[in-house]
Amino acid sequence: MLKSAIDSVLNELLEILGQLSNEQYREPQPQLSGASIGAHVRHILELFVCLEQQYATGEVNYELRARDLTVQTDRSVAARVIQSLFHQLDKPNKNLKLHQSFDQGILKMQTNYHRELAYNLEHCVHHQALIRVALLSMPEVVFEDHFGVARATMQYRKQCAQ
Repeated sequence: MLKSAIDSVLNELLEILGQLSNEQYREPQPQLSGASIGAHVRHILELFVCLEQQYATGEVNYELRARDLTVQTDRSVAARVIQSLFHQLDKPNKNLKLHQSFDQGILKMQTNYHRELAYNLEHCVHHQALIRVALLSMPEVVFEDHFGVARATMQYRKQCAQ
């Protein structure tokens, strides 16, 4: 269930990538405080990649992500990363230690692989909501009504509509 939800949001990103030119993808957007759609896609993907690369060690530190600017500037590179993630996100659940920096230092806390996948899923949807804001100025780009909307919000809206 978790894997299929992640595959779904990553497929939504692929659909958007397929409709944008590289110029649209990497152009700074005033609606995104000068960030580009590509910067948001890179950020989404790098957290997934970071989790996958650090899974074997049992310790996850998202601050150690690669920040590969080619993912941010070239849609085809981003699409290849998404395609590779489809095949990597089916590892068995296991306990992990999450490293998180705060002003007072680094906190190490217990988590697990499935919990981190769920975090990355919600993080992806959050950034899709930001991407959606930029896409509203591009009428040629078509996306689903649920793009960038949390599943819980969709369910709540359905309840309100009844």
